[in-house]
Amino acid sequence: MTVIEKISEINEVLKDIFNYTQNDQTVKTDFYEYLATIGAKNIQINQMEKVFLPYIFERNLNGKTVIEHFAEADNKHSDITSALQKAQASIFEIKKILKNGFELYNLINEKTYTVSSLTKMTSFRGIYSGQFIVARIFEFKGEYYVIEISNVLSHSQKEEAYRYAVMKLVHNPRMLYLDNPDKEAEIKQTISDMYAKFTKAFNTDIILTTNKHADDIIGAFNEGEEVDLTDKGSNIEKYKFFHVKELDNNYSNFLENSMGGFSSHVETYDVAVIFDKEKGLYAVPFFETFSHIFENKDEVENAKQCVEYFLANESVPDSILKRVADKYKNFTDTVNELLGTSYTYDELIAKYKSEYLNNTIYSSATVLFCSGAFSEIFDYISVPKPQKPTITQKVGRNDPCPCGSGKKFKNCCGR
Repeated sequence: MTVIEKISEINEVLKDIFNYTQNDQTVKTDFYEYLATIGAKNIQINQMEKVFLPYIFERNLNGKTVIEHFAEADNKHSDITSALQKAQASIFEIKKILKNGFELYNLINEKTYTVSSLTKMTSFRGIYSGQFIVARIFEFKGEYYVIEISNVLSHSQKEEAYRYAVMKLVHNPRMLYLDNPDKEAEIKQTISDMYAKFTKAFNTDIILTTNKHADDIIGAFNEGEEVDLTDKGSNIEKYKFFHVKELDNNYSNFLENSMGGFSSHVETYDVAVIFDKEKGLYAVPFFETFSHIFENKDEVENAKQCVEYFLANESVPDSILKRVADKYKNFTDTVNELLGTSYTYDELIAKYKSEYLNNTIYSSATVLFCSGAFSEIFDYISVPKPQKPTITQKVGRNDPCPCGSGKKFKNCCGR
């Protein structure tokens, strides 16, 4: 089958999927509800593709995408629908404009793709090498195709492009090694090396501390310095779970907030620094508070909300829950009592952590450590710094900084 024949067949399947959205009553009703939600109820048919493609790939309908529903209803094009289900949406730098497509560098998974267009290249007038595109590509029978370009950024918007790449990576760490086995091998080796280093340094794979000390512990570990854990324990007198507004990072501030670290948060709360042998490094807020629920839930203020947080939070993997469940045999019973449910442990994990059961997901911290996009973005970030004070006396590298930031001199004005 030639590339032209493949393109023709793919386009026929896309037409069939569109017809499916218009003929299946459940999907049709949902589709027009979707159009109303995004303010596109009166959209013209020639503009339909702009909303149709995101809908079929991203809309969740009874736990499945529309393409997954179509695949179950259609028996003629299983190979193409299977390929479409594996499509990746990312941001790419255009390296070359080709006769029938593009050469694209994926900023997230650091891989270069030669992709064919499903439409005539005249549709892409105004798109040039050096620009960045938010696009969706997929592989079918050894060839890659671009199915959608939803946004174009100029070469001068490089910071915005890399911000977008890192934001996508934070929400879905798998994107760094999706379709790139070499990158996954690098991540695995990094985890193995760092786990050995962590357990050798601390003689354990978990450190219970607070947000005021977590940054120093992680920072010193990354720099290969000895860490004195004296006076860096959590020392919890009253177990209480509460909302930490600084953890509500959004697109515009998440990088700056990340650079500020846990220590910049106003309130004090416990944090566990955990190195999972297979998944990488985690800094888990309220881990000790969560664990204490299974010792005496009546001693934990907002115990139910704490359990809900650990179950629903996508950044808390199933391995963290298993660590607690292995230690406390009443784990499932206590969760059910607080939530008013009757799950088995396996049912609980299947409901709340299915993504971790179905995929290999490494910790965000470890993935970012291995990410070229994350390294690149720091060339563009400008974080306001306090005015450096005039220092008249000698200050040791590990002494508190005279500016009053609360950080060590070496990590502040002494840089």
